[in-house]
Amino acid sequence: MPLTDGLPIWFELTAPDPARAARFYDRVLGWTTQPSPTPEHGGYLLAAAPDGVSVAGMMAPPPGAPPNGGWGIYFATRDIAATLALAQQRGATILLAPMAIPHVGTIAILRDPQGVDLRLMQPVAQDEAAPFSQAPDAVGHAVWIELATPDPDEALAFYGALFGWTAAGAMPMGQMGDYTFLAAGDARPGAVMSSVSTQAPARWNSYVLVAEIDTAIVAAQAAGGTLIQGPDEIPGGDYSANILDPDGSQIGLVGPRRSATA
Repeated sequence: MPLTDGLPIWFELTAPDPARAARFYDRVLGWTTQPSPTPEHGGYLLAAAPDGVSVAGMMAPPPGAPPNGGWGIYFATRDIAATLALAQQRGATILLAPMAIPHVGTIAILRDPQGVDLRLMQPVAQDEAAPFSQAPDAVGHAVWIELATPDPDEALAFYGALFGWTAAGAMPMGQMGDYTFLAAGDARPGAVMSSVSTQAPARWNSYVLVAEIDTAIVAAQAAGGTLIQGPDEIPGGDYSANILDPDGSQIGLVGPRRSATA
């Protein structure tokens, strides 16, 4: 299938000790993380889901960068120059100018008008990316993305202009405002919510499918992680939770709960 602009294409963790982080995520998410086989990617780690597909990367911070940059999501674009130009016209700021990564593609990092970092990737292979999958058996893959932003309406206008996203209904959350679902063509990759009313950090977050939510939470806590939300039942019957890894990086989990089906 051809590449869809705006869908997640890669997930990347910047950590002070990538090898230690890899051991944590392998234990919690069932990943198998190994050094990249590409010599030009020296020090870069690749995480594979149980189905063998590479789903994420891990790296140490570049010189001068914060020691723990946390998780970032790269969004696909077939024309990174055009997307950057449009983003700037709509008020975004370039943090990292387009940079070619051997055998991968061209990346860039922006700050959107609401102050949230946005990563772009124009891949070498112009076909649909596999790291993000909403297949029911895609354990270890990111299956949902979530934007917490100070101004959801303005954010939707920005990303709508950039990628053609539209709102696809909303779930009221009382005083925390609406949880507005995103439509990217036929796909429903995630949602937008207020970082002000929810008191969540203004950032993109991703949710990884796990085989059983309580098992993953227990594994995270045993490995030095912290549960900060959940597990809460979500539409469809699965449960979601958010954890911090031992370095303080946040990631979401989603999956069934054995006690709910027993």
